[in-house]
Amino acid sequence: MARATHTCTCGAVLQYKQDLEKERGGIVAAWKCKECGTPVPGMVAEKLKHQHPS
Repeated sequence: MARATHTCTCGAVLQYKQDLEKERGGIVAAWKCKECGTPVPGMVAEKLKHQHPS
């Protein structure tokens, strides 16, 4: 299976949970780019959360 990646508007390439920051509050988890704080789409964040560096 191919690894999921997401290129943020700031240019950061997000690949793993470590690249994301969880927003506080809210019932449903919301994730954003750790570099700039831009929201990451939920489907993308879910895929990235489960990937681990090899």
